[in-house]
Amino acid sequence: MRRLVVLGLVGVLAAVGVAAGAVWWGTEHYGGQVARIPDAFPTGVRPPVPPGHDGGTTFLLAGVDSRSRRPTTGNDATAPLWRVGAQRSDTLMLVHLDADGRDAFTLSIPRDSWVPIPGHGSAKVNAAFSWGGPALLVQTVEQLTGTRVDHFGIIDWSGFRRLTDTVGGVPVTVAADTYDPEQHHGFTAGTHLMDGTEALAYVRQRHGLPGGELDRIERQQEYLRSLVGRIEERSGLRNPIGTARTIDAITGTLSVDDHLTDADLLGLVLGLRRLDTAHAVFDTAPIVRSQMIHGQYALILDRGRLRGEWHAVETGHAPGTGR
Repeated sequence: MRRLVVLGLVGVLAAVGVAAGAVWWGTEHYGGQVARIPDAFPTGVRPPVPPGHDGGTTFLLAGVDSRSRRPTTGNDATAPLWRVGAQRSDTLMLVHLDADGRDAFTLSIPRDSWVPIPGHGSAKVNAAFSWGGPALLVQTVEQLTGTRVDHFGIIDWSGFRRLTDTVGGVPVTVAADTYDPEQHHGFTAGTHLMDGTEALAYVRQRHGLPGGELDRIERQQEYLRSLVGRIEERSGLRNPIGTARTIDAITGTLSVDDHLTDADLLGLVLGLRRLDTAHAVFDTAPIVRSQMIHGQYALILDRGRLRGEWHAVETGHAPGTGR
């Protein structure tokens, strides 16, 4: 899971076990290529660090449904990351890494979650990015969960396809035949090595699935696990070309907040050696019910339970992480 988080931020900057000098070089060389987002955080009062905090770091990771024909994230972006009404956060994950790097907790927040959005009343959480960009999205999630987001990372559709293709496709097991009437795309049961276009259609599907948005979240989490495995296969001392291509793809497709320094990246890389994958947990924000609001399908969250569970994560008492 630690590898997954590094992927979501900057990718595998160096193979585990290389000399310290090589790690420093990789951090300086590739860290400097990562696109930074200015003004990614809200101004004014933000949630305080809670008593008993485990000293870990919290990231907000987003996949944006930009329909721009040009890249909007990464160092090869030629279109704006955000314009009012042009993009929405299609995928949203809150990730907490504990201080010693042995445990990680990932919480998916469904895009249809009906939540308060500062200055805009209540709406689906994915509207926050559309209305106010990264800062409003961070503020909305902080207000919802009571946590303080330390870092923010984002990737668009173009970057998702490129990253998938760079690792030679990602194997995904489809449980049953499905058809997405919105994308006019079908998937057959079995394990398939999906290229970027196919994988994007797969993780975006919610129409035609019994559980709708919740089934889509499970697909996204499954895809991420499989993607990490592909990166591990192609990245390492025995495959320097694969490593370089993967790193170039990651640094070329992702954008992160400008508070994430090259020194922070180095810390993440060195933390790989302390990874304990048995202490990695995926979860989804607790849902009370679904309902129609102003003609929109929405999910009502149990906000009290959500805050309580995330507080347990931040203070080292989350179940399933071995803490």
